[in-house]
Amino acid sequence: MNATPVPAGPAAPPNPAVPLGMPAVRRRVAREGAGCRGRPDVPGLIDRFGRTAVDLRVSLTDRCNLRCRYCMPAEGIEPMPGERILTDEEVVRLVRIGVQELGVREVRFTGGEPLLRKGLEGIVAATSRLTTWNGAPVETSLTTNGLGLVHRATGLKAAGLDRVNVSMDSADRRTYAMLTRRDRYGDAVAGARAAARAGLLPVKVNAVLMPGVNDRQAPDLLLQSLLAGYRLRFIERMPLGPPGTWRAQDVVTADEILGMLRRHFDLAPRPAEERGASPAQEWDVAPGRALGVEHPGGSVGVIASVTRPFCGDCDRTRLTADGQIRACLFAAAETDLRGLLRSGCSDEEIAHAWRLAMWGKQAGHGTDDGFSYPTRPMSAIGG
Repeated sequence: MNATPVPAGPAAPPNPAVPLGMPAVRRRVAREGAGCRGRPDVPGLIDRFGRTAVDLRVSLTDRCNLRCRYCMPAEGIEPMPGERILTDEEVVRLVRIGVQELGVREVRFTGGEPLLRKGLEGIVAATSRLTTWNGAPVETSLTTNGLGLVHRATGLKAAGLDRVNVSMDSADRRTYAMLTRRDRYGDAVAGARAAARAGLLPVKVNAVLMPGVNDRQAPDLLLQSLLAGYRLRFIERMPLGPPGTWRAQDVVTADEILGMLRRHFDLAPRPAEERGASPAQEWDVAPGRALGVEHPGGSVGVIASVTRPFCGDCDRTRLTADGQIRACLFAAAETDLRGLLRSGCSDEEIAHAWRLAMWGKQAGHGTDDGFSYPTRPMSAIGG
């Protein structure tokens, strides 16, 4: 059974394409054919540009208990009706199809805020019992704001979760409250510590810098992460927040971030061959003294999705909380797997639709040659 791509999000007129001033992505030559024509008869999630998706991002909810300025407006976002959201059983079935039928090797649970999903531990447990085509356990991780980890980190580890990424965009309480519109800095810090104590390692910290807000805190964030034993990842702000709030000139770029860090830390780039399909470029941080404090060294990464696009090596496929497959964060179309599930389709029919969705994946995110903002907010797409 074929699945027809549907417009992303609720019915709405498309946003006009606007130039963002981004660099062109590294492109590969497409294989002949469009749609399913020309697709080799292989089981994996291949596309026309030689990429294979093995990393599945699963959004479990569009709800969040923060209102980060680069992601959501302060108010006005209506959550999806409950009947649109995949049930725990439906999520597990689609993850199993991804792993067993399509070759997925890594599963990351996202949101919204995935800790708001009551059945999270059960979903993680079912996923962790799956094995990949080569017999290895599926790698499981969670991207979270960390606010509920104090109470759930131990249970998630027991369920089989491997590690967490905690969003922590500020080095102090005041700036955190300004960015997130919530005074929960202490809870986020405690959540990251709870994850480390529970063995959800390595704890990775994600930070998005905004000019005039937290951009000067890059060295402080790195120092705090090194002292705690976390792996910090700076992420260039992408045009996925509320429409009209993103400007290319406001992106704190990878070069700017590294310039700030090098004034305080001794950085050495890791060999390019170690990166693989990872979006983060990494640097080793030598032990030393920074901002008046001795630190043990470690590593830091930068995900330069705006100024150094990595589309040519992308190995991700995305499942939204309402059961839509997106081949890219910026995709203009989605493929409805929820409808197939609820109409009684077999695993093979669903897998077939998923393969076709990924075969149609574009060479790049389209931000370099005219860009239309997704009709869904970032919280409804999944990070």
